[in-house]
Amino acid sequence: MMNRMVRFLSVLLVGLGLLALVAYAVLSRTTRSWFEADLTLRSRLAVASARESLAAHWDTNQTKLSQTLADITRDERIMGAAACKATGELLASTDGFPGEFDCRKVLDLMRRDAPDSSAWSTTAELSSGPVHLSVTQVEGAVGSPGVVMLVHDLSFLGRRVATTRRFLVVAFFVLSLGAAVVTLLAARVAWRGWTLDLRRALTGAPSRELQPLVRDVRALAERLAQERRTEAQAGGWSPQRLRSTLTEHLQGERIVILANREPYIHEKAGDGVRVLHPASGLVTALEPVMRACSGVWVGHGSGSADRATVDASDRVRVPPGEESYLLRRVWLSEEEERGYYYGFSNEGLWPLCHVAHTRPIFRSEDFEHYVGVNRKFAEAVCAEVDVDDPIVLVQDYHFALAPKMIRAKLPRATIITFWHTPWPNAERIGICPWREELISGLLGSSVVGFHTQQHCNNFIDSVDAFVESRIDREANAVVQRARRTLVRPYPISIEWPVHWLSQVPTAADARTQVRQELGLAPDALIGVGIDRLDYTKGIEERLSAVDQLLERYPEYRGKFTFVQLAAPSRTKIANYQSLNERVEALAASINGKWASGSYQPIALLRSHHEPVTVFKYYRAANLCYVSSLHDGMNLVAKEFVAARDDEQGVLLLSQFTGAARDLTEALIVNPYDFRQASDALATALKMSGEEQRDRMRSMRRFVSEFNVYRWAGRMLVDAAELRRKERLSGRWSSGALGLRTVSA
Repeated sequence: MMNRMVRFLSVLLVGLGLLALVAYAVLSRTTRSWFEADLTLRSRLAVASARESLAAHWDTNQTKLSQTLADITRDERIMGAAACKATGELLASTDGFPGEFDCRKVLDLMRRDAPDSSAWSTTAELSSGPVHLSVTQVEGAVGSPGVVMLVHDLSFLGRRVATTRRFLVVAFFVLSLGAAVVTLLAARVAWRGWTLDLRRALTGAPSRELQPLVRDVRALAERLAQERRTEAQAGGWSPQRLRSTLTEHLQGERIVILANREPYIHEKAGDGVRVLHPASGLVTALEPVMRACSGVWVGHGSGSADRATVDASDRVRVPPGEESYLLRRVWLSEEEERGYYYGFSNEGLWPLCHVAHTRPIFRSEDFEHYVGVNRKFAEAVCAEVDVDDPIVLVQDYHFALAPKMIRAKLPRATIITFWHTPWPNAERIGICPWREELISGLLGSSVVGFHTQQHCNNFIDSVDAFVESRIDREANAVVQRARRTLVRPYPISIEWPVHWLSQVPTAADARTQVRQELGLAPDALIGVGIDRLDYTKGIEERLSAVDQLLERYPEYRGKFTFVQLAAPSRTKIANYQSLNERVEALAASINGKWASGSYQPIALLRSHHEPVTVFKYYRAANLCYVSSLHDGMNLVAKEFVAARDDEQGVLLLSQFTGAARDLTEALIVNPYDFRQASDALATALKMSGEEQRDRMRSMRRFVSEFNVYRWAGRMLVDAAELRRKERLSGRWSSGALGLRTVSA
């Protein structure tokens, strides 16, 4: 407390001191100008009072003229006076008049500076000190004009300024001390009053001002206590706990997920059909939830053998061999896919939502396909439900319109829409020609979820800017026609433990295998990046940072290899084709620059990789660099942490990812700053095993506790609570309506 008081008083006194200095400078300058103006006025009055005598003796009697000038200089501040003809000749002067002021030169200065004025003044620095010269025009006896010059001693002005300065210093010191004491006393009184109010509130007697705060604190405390009790009983979030949560809160009802990507793709192969797992963070997060909860996944059937593996209702049970849930495939024509997916979704919405400096492209025909495809998927969802108030999870930017369409057919449905990308601010979303349609479509949801609170704030601001509605900022909700849409942050995560790891070799074996596969030295240091080939992932910036590392830290030349696994993505879009070419050219350039013998610093593996292979590279790496230019969360960072059961390896993480808020023990970097990123790479390669263990252990603890089952459980519990309230509200409304009918 004492330290806070000292800091507060110090800041206050320094601030008031600076204010005093500024005030002193302004006041000194103003006071001096006032004094000089006063001297000029006094000079004019003195000359005016002697004007008749001066005029009478101007050209006729030098002795009388000198006497008149002497009478004018009886004021102790006037050093001397002189009378000059208009032609510059000196007529008379007093004994104390400084010889430095020549009549002709002074008149020339007066005509230059004030040609139309009858008076002029200036200050000058003489050997005797500063003086003030006033020149006043006088009419001579015969009408020939002349001037009278009066010289004032300004030494008194310095004394006055010094006195003023001392007064200001003392006054501001007293004022500062008084203000500090009064402010401190007021703060202590206010703090004491607020503390007493808070204590009374916590004992059950809150004041009106503190009632909302106490209500929120109690709700939060109750929720945390409930979570701790439940976790203590259930041993943390797991597939079993998620199933029990679904049974407890939703009576075991199955859920329906709507997502563009399907979790399993069937592709034709030479020896039959091959099952692939798409490189998608969305699938990584949601597929374990579906295996735990059962239900139906509605997605786009894009595999070459997808049609051959479904039944007459376009359904297939997955995963192969486990068959724990249904996959309902929806088919799209090539034209629909080009307009809805490649066009509006990925040339329009994707760059709009990500600050990666790619211009969004919006075409009317693309949006028409987007509307049609959203309607087609919404109808498929409605066909898969078996109750009139189902739980529907709508995923990502591909289906912004679907919630409203589902709501129109299933008005009692509980619809949770999770937006996996960032939501831009209102100014940026205003770029989209169909912004109102997108926002209104999302408001068909019961809950709209985002990764971070900032994205929630951006969405609410966008609603406020473009859609007629009432914003309940206290509850983070949007109200339209008496129906509320909650806006909530749900930071997404991954399953724990990751089931793929049972098929992956240990870290030591994985490192040996990767070195052999890539032809690396037995002691080679390995960095890894795992991404879809997308411009938001910062792959070019990542490779440039490796280039800077080798430039600035020559000890890693020939020893460090960065392996980039880049799954091709959206190859029909020109921007992605160009990105692919640029990444290949950059990798070749860096390899050409630093290659030596069989050593190449960049290993670019540009193809689809199954999860087992991806996790093998995670375990083999000395470091993993996630350099996204903008990302909602980025699950690669959490997958790397989950893979490292040896508690080794270093995570470099872009500050522009949602994961940077969760994994604070990573080395957080600005991917645009190649120098900083290269320093972080060097730091990671030099980091001791003990520090790696401390950092990795902390991150693994976080990912294990805040896993995807907790993410899904929170959303489903919120959905169940919302549905319970809606059912109670509906019963009350029906009862109230009946009472009104009876009383009528």
